[in-house]
Amino acid sequence: MLVTCFNILILLLVPFLMTGIIKKTKAFWAGRKGVSIFQPLWDFLRLMKKGAVVSNTTSWIFKYTPVIGLTTVIFAALFVPMATGKAIINIPFAFVIFSYVLGLGKFFSLLSALDTGSSFEGMGASREACFSTIVEPAFFITLASLAALTQNYSFESLKLILQNAGGYGVLIIALAVVTLFIMLLIEGCRVPVDDPTTHLELTMIHEVMILDNSGIDLGLITWGAAIKMFLFEALIANLLIPLSWGWWESALAFLAIVFILSVIIGTVESSMARFRMTHVYEFIFIMSITALLILALVVYRIYGGG
Repeated sequence: MLVTCFNILILLLVPFLMTGIIKKTKAFWAGRKGVSIFQPLWDFLRLMKKGAVVSNTTSWIFKYTPVIGLTTVIFAALFVPMATGKAIINIPFAFVIFSYVLGLGKFFSLLSALDTGSSFEGMGASREACFSTIVEPAFFITLASLAALTQNYSFESLKLILQNAGGYGVLIIALAVVTLFIMLLIEGCRVPVDDPTTHLELTMIHEVMILDNSGIDLGLITWGAAIKMFLFEALIANLLIPLSWGWWESALAFLAIVFILSVIIGTVESSMARFRMTHVYEFIFIMSITALLILALVVYRIYGGG
């Protein structure tokens, strides 16, 4: 019970700190002091005290989408091993449920953007949907390959690679980390795929989809987006933390990896600009390439690697 409460506490609070670390890193590279790493939490609390302005042209979809989005993200998080190395719900093929529960939340976010009747938000929804169709097959190829290799069909398969893949394990883990990190940038709408700080509607993707949201609704959306990014960082951490470690060591390593990944994200956003829209798809397909390389290594390991 204590371990479960600890995991839930980390799930609900660490995403705010993760976002704050990204902002702090970007400020460091820009030569500024920057805001406190707790600023995203204060911003969230400030938004929760404000009312929401809702257009008369919208329907119930726009009204309930922020709650649905946050609920689906939290529910998907129950299947992901957290700081202690254990998931709250550990069942076979959890990665399928994880993917489609997140997909349900994204589906409603797309409908919500279209529900406003704004051409700009519709454009952002179209781009978001297109990116998801490319990301989903690569994610399933990666997770299904790891499951086949370890003969474990839950997210715990991430921790069993080294003992089942021998010398191929390190390479498979490296490719899986690259795959999930690219997916983090895509699903988190970060540079170079999207720029969360841009104000030009023609180049915005996720941010343009929530232009009509305000107050409590905007607070729930930003919290859900932070948790989603945190989930992919958690998956990467599970790839890197050995299975033999105790829960206390795993928790410290987990938080350290989340911190390092947040610094890397902030550094990436400070060192490069968002890609042109025509080049974004080329970047996303790198994830498909690494996923296919993982599949090839797993097939070779099972049938020809000895």
